[in-house]
Amino acid sequence: MPDRKPRVDAARNREAVLAAADALFARCESPEAVTMADIAAAAGVGKATLFRGFGDRTGLIHSLFAMRLAPIGRAAEEGPAPLGPDTPPQERVPALLDALLCFKLDHHHLALALEGTGGDSPYRADHYEWWHGTLRSALDRIPGFTDSDFTAHALLAAVRADLVEHLVDRRHLTREEIRSRLASYVARVLGPPSDRADAVRL
Repeated sequence: MPDRKPRVDAARNREAVLAAADALFARCESPEAVTMADIAAAAGVGKATLFRGFGDRTGLIHSLFAMRLAPIGRAAEEGPAPLGPDTPPQERVPALLDALLCFKLDHHHLALALEGTGGDSPYRADHYEWWHGTLRSALDRIPGFTDSDFTAHALLAAVRADLVEHLVDRRHLTREEIRSRLASYVARVLGPPSDRADAVRL
């Protein structure tokens, strides 16, 4: 099997690169400060290996984000309550958003790097389309709920990484305060029509 070793080496290099990038983003002062050269040096590979494996810095960030977010995605697609698909939507929607918020609090520099990569609209990214579709499907299951498509976009806007950073760094809110305020907002959005109107005005 002459091709096995190159494939094994490529897989090992990919794991090393993702681990190195993960560590660099976790401890950096600003996501813009993390360069491909930094990642290559930390992973012990050449820059050419990074470009062959990921295309560019944006591709690497997308791959790392997808890897980190995969456990939440699996739980939402096939897991038990409160994230799993059999959960009542009034419970599942706030649980999904809380999980995404906590992910961005735990990996804020990585999330900021992803949102700041530029290029195509972030709303066309695979991960965004997945989250939007998952929330929209859950909202569609709420009797009498209308305009689930726009509402899913609006709810995701509440957990954008740049907003989360602003709330932590500028407004000095704690993790639990942000989670509590998000939960209250989502409850108003999902509540009776009068509560939904109040949530939109806020």
